[in-house]
Amino acid sequence: MKTSLNKRIAIFPGTFDPFTIGHMSLVERALNMLDEIVIAIGVNEAKSQYFSVDERVRMLEDLFRSNPRVKVLSYNCLTVDLARQCHAGFILRGIRSVNDFEYEKTIADVNRKISGVETLVLFTEPEHTHISSTIVRELLRYGRSVDEFLPEGLVLSR
Repeated sequence: MKTSLNKRIAIFPGTFDPFTIGHMSLVERALNMLDEIVIAIGVNEAKSQYFSVDERVRMLEDLFRSNPRVKVLSYNCLTVDLARQCHAGFILRGIRSVNDFEYEKTIADVNRKISGVETLVLFTEPEHTHISSTIVRELLRYGRSVDEFLPEGLVLSR
């Protein structure tokens, strides 16, 4: 039996405003390789928010209520510091484009250098590359349906 110290735990950081089917796909695929995923909702004052951090935490806790291998929390520190607090050896990231790759590689290199935490990168499935939380928020602001971009079972607050 594994102890918490040798579990394969990853932090999946993001604003998740809102959590999309692309995010869900990454979680589902990563659970094939990991013992536990901590979805970590970062507090980012620079980004325009549609849902509050508390609303996002509640929505994701409800979505993953039946999966004990997925935890949800919010944080306001360096992701690698959160990884240490959660005994996570990995940070999970998704890549949709070459631009995402350049950005994520730079951050992964710094994170590994300062903490030893490795970044696991999964490429977004082709049918999800056009989906972003930014686009979904824009559709919501204009009263458009976003159901096709959200995971089944995610209930938006409001």
